[in-house]
Amino acid sequence: MQIFVGLGNPGAKYAHNRHNIGFMAIDRIAEEHGFAPWKSRFQGLVSEGRIGNEKLLLLKPQTFMNLSGQSVGEAMRFYKLDTTDITVFHDELDLAPGKLRVKHGGGHAGHNGLRSIHDHIGPHYTRVRLGIGHPGHKDRVAAYVLHDFAKSDADWLDDVLRGCADGAPDLARGDTGRFLNAVALRVKPPRSSTTPDPKPRAKPASPKPEPRPEAPETPPKEDARSPLQKLVDRFR
Repeated sequence: MQIFVGLGNPGAKYAHNRHNIGFMAIDRIAEEHGFAPWKSRFQGLVSEGRIGNEKLLLLKPQTFMNLSGQSVGEAMRFYKLDTTDITVFHDELDLAPGKLRVKHGGGHAGHNGLRSIHDHIGPHYTRVRLGIGHPGHKDRVAAYVLHDFAKSDADWLDDVLRGCADGAPDLARGDTGRFLNAVALRVKPPRSSTTPDPKPRAKPASPKPEPRPEAPETPPKEDARSPLQKLVDRFR
């Protein structure tokens, strides 16, 4: 058994925040793979199901972000799982919007949800880092992550979430390469052979017309006049 955890803050006020992209990913996985209805458990909301031969528990802590580890630790201990059975989906400031990376172990990089999970179960779990971009200055980070995604983000966000659902079976099997490829196929689908090339090709230069051969000069006619006639014509 494994636990896929999505990080976010509970309540409608935060539902569309950038900080809640982890919740969004888990919701899409539950929807696309026919998981059971959500119910309250382990200080969070849980949904059980299977993806292939893998039994999964989806978990959305309801403790608010900075206490997420309480919920994750409680669920892990109940099922007697190891930290390597935990995969956490979370927002990542250091990745551009639409980018995604998988990381095994390591630090929390100041993310409050990961910091709490570190405190309760240690660092040896898998993270799916969902890029949301950076506001440009650390003083603007709090307002940025607690603000809703812009309307212009809708397309890439939907592609990433659908890609996470597509690749969930591969992630559950531990094949992170195929998981990342599933997301990439949604975000940047291969161009069909019938798709016009966005860069118009330069037209081949037209061949220069060959110069026409010049007509040969007509040789002057022989003057058949007599000397007397030439003299008369000269003074006319």
